[in-house]
Amino acid sequence: MSARMHPSPAYDAQVPDESERLAAAAEILGLLADRTRLALLLRLAEGEADVTTLTETSGVARPSVSQHLARLRLAGLVSTRKEGRRVVYSLRHGHLARLVDEALSAADHQLGRLPPHG
Repeated sequence: MSARMHPSPAYDAQVPDESERLAAAAEILGLLADRTRLALLLRLAEGEADVTTLTETSGVARPSVSQHLARLRLAGLVSTRKEGRRVVYSLRHGHLARLVDEALSAADHQLGRLPPHG
């Protein structure tokens, strides 16, 4: 049998079990299940932005934007960096941009904006 079929014990220790993966995925999807957070992630998929920019593009009050960004940051979905007194936000990885894009594509299909895949 090949090594691929029987990974080493060290490999097993690094791979989370399926229930951990499902729990983490459910947490991410739960965070995306909010219209404001989804709008913020959609804007961040275009590139870095500060709170002022995110407030303007989302149309949501600044305190609410800040609270949603804090949740996304604590969940590890967005990163921050300081630029003088400004805090600039960005997506932690491209997977989130693709996930948001897929969710919006599914919404377009649901709303009849795109033909169903055959």
